[in-house]
Amino acid sequence: MSYVELPGAKVPIRMWADPASVDDGAMQQLRNVATLPWIKGLAVMPDVHYGKGATVGSVIAMHGAVCPAAVGVDIGCGMSAVKTSLTANHLPGDLSRLRSKIEQAIPVGRGMHDDPVDPGRLHGFPTAGWDDFWGRFDGVADSVKFRQGRATKQMGTLGSGNHHIEVSLDSKGSVWLTL
Repeated sequence: MSYVELPGAKVPIRMWADPASVDDGAMQQLRNVATLPWIKGLAVMPDVHYGKGATVGSVIAMHGAVCPAAVGVDIGCGMSAVKTSLTANHLPGDLSRLRSKIEQAIPVGRGMHDDPVDPGRLHGFPTAGWDDFWGRFDGVADSVKFRQGRATKQMGTLGSGNHHIEVSLDSKGSVWLTL
């Protein structure tokens, strides 16, 4: 898919989405961002929607500035589809028990785990360096330093909004997990 270029005050708004499908609030946020004095580029992804501080699903290139509000609440947000070794024959006819197990294991929304998460126990995560990582929390602004406890319990959670976990099949009957 190619992009649509809309005029912006300082930079064009390059959209990989149909402008007619973007709600008015999100479009106004995009126009506002395009007026910032340090803006160097603005790209809009297909999942664009109104966000806190900045439009979710936008990439904002800046020069000589850092704008925390432009990071929004989707920092590090992405999608991944993983093909499992399972096939449709491995799945039960009723997926409600599987869904319950997923929901028990992975908190959603503003939820968190009961205890701090040890990232070294998570598959695919490095086991070393976490003490140093959490130790650097002392260097963050006082206005967020108190959130370290919450952050340690939110690793491995899903979030809210357009975040999801999906179990699906491809045309050959292979089971995929999409996050």
